[in-house]
Amino acid sequence: MDNSFTYQPSTNRYDRMQYKYCGKSGLQLPLISLGLWHNFGSVDDFTVATDMIKYAFDHGITHFDLANNYGPAPGSAETNFGRILKENFQGYRDEMVISSKAGHEMWAGPYGGNSSRKNLMASIDQSLRRTGLEYFDIFYSHRYDGVTPVEETIQTLIDIVKQGKALYIGISKYPPEQARIAYEMMANAGVPCLISQYRYSMFDRAVEAESLPLAAEYGSGFIAFSPLAQGLLTDKYLNGIPEGSRAARSSGFLQRSQVTPEKIEAARQLNEIARLRGQTLAEMALAWVLRDERITSVIVGASSVNQLADNLKALEHWDFTVEELTAIELVLSGMA
Repeated sequence: MDNSFTYQPSTNRYDRMQYKYCGKSGLQLPLISLGLWHNFGSVDDFTVATDMIKYAFDHGITHFDLANNYGPAPGSAETNFGRILKENFQGYRDEMVISSKAGHEMWAGPYGGNSSRKNLMASIDQSLRRTGLEYFDIFYSHRYDGVTPVEETIQTLIDIVKQGKALYIGISKYPPEQARIAYEMMANAGVPCLISQYRYSMFDRAVEAESLPLAAEYGSGFIAFSPLAQGLLTDKYLNGIPEGSRAARSSGFLQRSQVTPEKIEAARQLNEIARLRGQTLAEMALAWVLRDERITSVIVGASSVNQLADNLKALEHWDFTVEELTAIELVLSGMA
C-alpha cells in the first residue's frame, strides 16, 4: 500500500531544534542527531523504528547517521531507513542530512571489511542501493584499518565526492597521526574534511588530548557518538546491572566487566549533580558533551519515542556554571 502522503511533518519542527555550523563549512547540523546503530535493523520492530524517525524529524532532527554494517543483519538498517523514507518522506529529502560509512566487516572475504579503495567503492554503491538514495550528504571512512595506506583511503573519499555519490566526506575513529594526513590531503584536493566522528562522553575523554584539537585546527566539525557511554550515564545502572539491560547480555558492545563499582559510584554522584540542575543524568551527560564549542552535534541512539523525547530535553538546559563543571571534574577525577 502506498502511504507516502499519510504523514505530514510538524510545521514548527525547526523551532524545536538548535543548529550549528559544521566546522568551517556552510552546512548546519542539529545539536542532536539520530544514530541508527541499534534498533533499526531487520530484527527490530519496523513500526517503532518508523515512529522514531518521524518523531525525530518533527522535532528538528534533520541528521540521520547510518553505516553499511548497521543492523542486525548488517545492511538492514539502511534498507529499513530507505523504506521509511520512501513511505513517509517523499518530497523531504532536501531537508535531511543522511550519512553513511564503510570500513568495518560487512561481507565475506578479503574485500569486505577494510579501508581499501575496493571496499569503499563497492560499499557506497551497495549503501545507495539499499537506501534508494542518489547520494549521501556525508560519507565516512569508518576507521583506519591499520593496513591500507591512508592516502589510498582518502583519495577514494575525494573521488566519491567528485563522482557525485556524496556531498561531503568525513573520518571516524582515526588515530591523530593518520587524521592529520587525511586532513592535509583533503584540504589540498579542495575537498576538506567536513566532519570527524569519535566516541566521547564523561566516561571516555580520550579525544580531548589530540583528536578534538586537531579537528578544530583543520576546520573539521566534530560529532560525538556514545555520549551516554552505552547507557552507563543514565539512571539504568545506578544500582548495579539490571536484568535485560545491555550489560546483562552475554554478547554486545557493553560488557558486564565495564560496569565497574567505580563507574557506578561516579554515576551516582553525577546523578546528584544532575538532580540539582533539574535534569536526569542522561540529559546532563548530553549537555556536558555539547558544552564544548568545538562539538557540532551528538549522536543519540534510541529504542523508543519516549527515550528520544527524553534525550531532546537536554537542549532545554545545556549551559553549566563554573561550580557545576568543577563538581563534575571532581567526580570524574576520582575514577582515575
